[in-house]
Order: sequence, then structure tokens, then C-alpha cells
Amino acid sequence: MSDDAPQPDRIDGARHPRDTPQLFGQSAAEAAFLDAFNSGKLHHGWLLTGPRGVGKATLAWRIARFLLATPDAEDGGMFDTPAPTSLDIDPDHPVARRIAAGGEGALKAITRSVDEKTKRLRKQIVVDDIRKLNGFFQMSAADGGRRVVIVDDADLMNPNAANALLKMLEEPPARAIMLLISHRPSGLLPTIRSRCRTLRLGTLTPDHMAQALGQSEVDIQGDPAALAALSGGSVGGALSLSLMGGLAMYGELVALLDTMPRLDRARALKLAEAAAARGAEEKLSLLFTLVDLLMLRLARTGALGRPPETAAAPNEAAVLTRLSPTPAQGRVWAETAQDIGTRARHGMAVNLDPAALVLDTLFKMGDAAPR
Repeated sequence: MSDDAPQPDRIDGARHPRDTPQLFGQSAAEAAFLDAFNSGKLHHGWLLTGPRGVGKATLAWRIARFLLATPDAEDGGMFDTPAPTSLDIDPDHPVARRIAAGGEGALKAITRSVDEKTKRLRKQIVVDDIRKLNGFFQMSAADGGRRVVIVDDADLMNPNAANALLKMLEEPPARAIMLLISHRPSGLLPTIRSRCRTLRLGTLTPDHMAQALGQSEVDIQGDPAALAALSGGSVGGALSLSLMGGLAMYGELVALLDTMPRLDRARALKLAEAAAARGAEEKLSLLFTLVDLLMLRLARTGALGRPPETAAAPNEAAVLTRLSPTPAQGRVWAETAQDIGTRARHGMAVNLDPAALVLDTLFKMGDAAPR
């Protein structure tokens, strides 16, 4: 894939998972895979699951490099060679160099492809994307080595694509390993899940989040701890928030919340107009995501009797405590969040005026605030 081609498995402005030097916070998943490798019981299908942005794709590429660069006994490995204890591969290894250059013939990555008619990325992985693997397996089988396939992400396969992949999992080619990345494994065919071994990845701790953000090529805007709090321990989510100015937007929402129950209408209108500007569709979607998150934090503050440990905006703890002082008020915020979410999804689906939709949301939040 050329550098200027669309890359649906990469956050704009951030490293591709293939090029991410280290994986933080997922040592248990790495150890589980190494145990299978060292025991000689390497399954042909692996399902990498967990929340978005916690390193599933990075782990898949690490596994791919490891498998293609690490011989086992039947590949002619030397006797008494110690079992590997890490998935790390020297960047100067020929396999690592070929993968970095996109020229490793024993590796195939399946993502959403470009529709030749519209010249845009498809919304799904289609059956022709999966059928490409037939030629890949035939062409790469001559040397008898391993072949590795990464599907990112498997949740986006349409029914025909899923059935085509299932057939390959049922009758896997010799020496082939398939790595399926899934954010919502419950949505996959049960027969696909049953033919894969699952590696579950968890959310990152604040320390691991800081390390992961530190190795990114993104100029992080804002407090990493606040990004971690808003992203729920997802590096990908934190990077997206940073790139789109999410912390500043969330801070403005908290500041508006602080004016409730008497909403500062002029400030609300300014926010609505900014989110409704031409070409700001992603900003509008982010705004509603942050509104939902803010109300969730309000609901939890009321239910637990205390605000979250990590504040994501200036004065947030005081605002949440004032506006959600009791479990009963927490339930009000939870119900309001559900109502606002439904109205927002409907409004965007039928192309209601974005500014009016944002103002309606803020007014409803004002109505929910305690007097």
C-alpha cells in the first residue's frame, strides 16, 4: 500500500501499527502467545479482542514479525536454542525490514479496500478482499515457510466475506496463521470464534498510557492523564482526542455545565456554531461523544458519591459534585443521557440543522441540572 493510499487501519497523523516500536500494557497476551509457540501447539487462527485503541493491531504485527523471523525445530532451528521469551525482533532483521517496506511476501494484511467505482474506501470488508487470500496462499506456499494473514478489523466483514474466511479457518492452508482483530467479537459468526484461540487485551494503566503516547509521532495536545481518563485507557482514543482538540472541547462543555441550571446561551450558541461549521462533521460527532461521556461521569459521580479520581478538565470535580450530589440525581443524568443520545442519532440520521441539534442537547442538559 502506497503512503498516499487510504489506510483504514491507521489513525491519521499517527504511526501505523506496523511501525509502532513497542507494545505497552499487554504482557499477559504476549505471554499467552509465546507459551503456545514454545509448546509447539500453535493454533492456526487467533482472535485478538479488546476495546478500541489498546494495541490489538500493534500486537498482530508484532506476532507476524516474530513468526516470520523465528524458526522452530521443524524449520531447522539449532538444538539447544533457548525458547524465545519475547516477541521482539531486531529492526535490522531482514524480515523486519521487508515488513517495514511493505515487501514481505509471506504476510498479507486484509483491510477495507477502495471501491473502484466510487474511488472511496468501502464501509465493509467484502468477499473479494478475502478471496485475495487464495492467490496469496498459492503463491507463497512454494518455500514451505509460514504464511501470516492479518484481518483488521474482522468486525467489518460482510456476510459473504465472513463465510469465505470461515471456510479457510475450517480447512486452513499448511503453515498458515490467521490473526483476526475484533473490537466486538460477539458480532462475529460463532463458528469463526470457535475456530480461533482468543487473546484478550485490556485497557492501559495511566503509566502504560503515558509510555504509549510518548512513542507516538503525534504532538500530544493536553494533559496525558486527562486524555487517558476520557479515552478509557485507549491509546487510539487518546490520540484521536489529541488530534481533534477533544480536551479543549470537553473543557468548554464542563465550563458550560458550570453555568447550569441557567445556561450561558451566548456561550452555548458559539459552541453550537463551531460544531455546525461546514466540513466539521467529525467535530460534531466528537462533540456528541463527549456529551455522552460527560453525562456518564455525572451519573457515576451521583451513584458513587464522589467524582472520578482523574479530572479531565479544569474545575471538573467541583462541577460534577455540585450538579450530581446524590444517587437520585445520578439517575436523572443517566436517563437524560439516554434521551439525548437517541435524539442526537436521529437528528444526524435525518440531517437536522447541526447547530439546532447541539443547542437542543445543551438545553436538555440544563433542564436536567438540579435547581
